[in-house]
Amino acid sequence: MSFQRILLASGFALCVALMAAALWLQHVEGLDPCPLCVLQRGAVIALGVLMLAGAIHDPATVGRRLYGVMITITAVAGAATAGRHVWLQSLPPGQAPECGPGLEYMLGAFPLTEVIEMVLRGSGECAEVQWTFLSLSIPEWTLLLFIAFTLFGLWLIAARPAARVAARAVPEGTAQ
Repeated sequence: MSFQRILLASGFALCVALMAAALWLQHVEGLDPCPLCVLQRGAVIALGVLMLAGAIHDPATVGRRLYGVMITITAVAGAATAGRHVWLQSLPPGQAPECGPGLEYMLGAFPLTEVIEMVLRGSGECAEVQWTFLSLSIPEWTLLLFIAFTLFGLWLIAARPAARVAARAVPEGTAQ
């Protein structure tokens, strides 16, 4: 099994663990996700699908770079959403936006582009810190993980294939 495949499978496992934690916090702890949390979950699911596909496919150079680009774009979008969420949580109580309608209502009442715009503006429920671990909120943790996934995607784009690296290390005609 290649190192790349191991990393992609590990990334998939991390995405599964993140979604399991999110669902546990929602259904066991009773923390309902705000609209920005739902977008972040979507990015985690998309990353998980990309990581699983990459682990199964285990592509060569061009495919590896393509997966790297898709993972990087998805992780940057997730990081931007999580960053916006962290910013909303850092606002003083009087400056946080007021609570708006729920995501289900918005999806039924407005066009998708308008829903995304309203969600990214945030609402009062997005500004509330409901849970922390090691003094970091959920959006702060997801921001760190999205940054890590972005770096992994960039590594996939930039890394040289293992066969070429090994071929350069051992000059032709020499015994191993």
